[in-house]
Amino acid sequence: MRQVILDTETTGIDPKQGHRIIEIGCVEMIDRKLTNNHFHVYINPDREVEEEAFQVHGIGNDFLADKPRFNEVAQAFYEFIKGAELIIHNAPFDVGFIDHEFALLGGQEKVADICSVFDTLTFARKKHPGQKNNLDALCKRYGIDNSHRELHGALLDSEILADVYLLMTGGQTSLGLDESEGDHSSNVTTGGDIKKLSLDQRPELLIINASNEELALHNERLDMIEKSAGAALWRQLDT
Repeated sequence: MRQVILDTETTGIDPKQGHRIIEIGCVEMIDRKLTNNHFHVYINPDREVEEEAFQVHGIGNDFLADKPRFNEVAQAFYEFIKGAELIIHNAPFDVGFIDHEFALLGGQEKVADICSVFDTLTFARKKHPGQKNNLDALCKRYGIDNSHRELHGALLDSEILADVYLLMTGGQTSLGLDESEGDHSSNVTTGGDIKKLSLDQRPELLIINASNEELALHNERLDMIEKSAGAALWRQLDT
């Protein structure tokens, strides 16, 4: 499954008032693994950035003056997100701006026509009702270090949101156990029959060592845990 974690920065909060996108940041994930493939661009909006917006992201008019217009990057952006599930925090905001930019090009196509969308803010509110669910609050809740996030930035926020999404929707998954939804009893041997046998009657335990591929996947998982939550217990035990 291909997913694209996406964030934008804008000149203001409402495209109906003529505000435009000034930055798009996307990171790609396939089968819940980041691929290091990303899309990132700054955009000249042909209008002033509001002071309130500048205080949030720090992207000013002089910086944007020599950047490409949206029509120059639209096709590359379209191809990057086409067919993917978009992961967005407060999706109506970003999708509204993207649809507005597509409309200004004279097209009728909208994000919903080319992608599905998963709103992590909506999901977080259902999972953590009555709590703060902005990106900073979720980072604190899931132990993700975002101390380098002094200002909002589309690519940085997408990378942080990828970590939040993975932990919020799955956390640490099974390390080699056969898991399925609901009752796991059919996948687990309880050992009830063995307890009835004497020690010399019990079968010898079969030890199956992990393959190199399984060890590599295990280490990938530990790397992800340490990136978001600090030293992994498995590695502390190994040492």
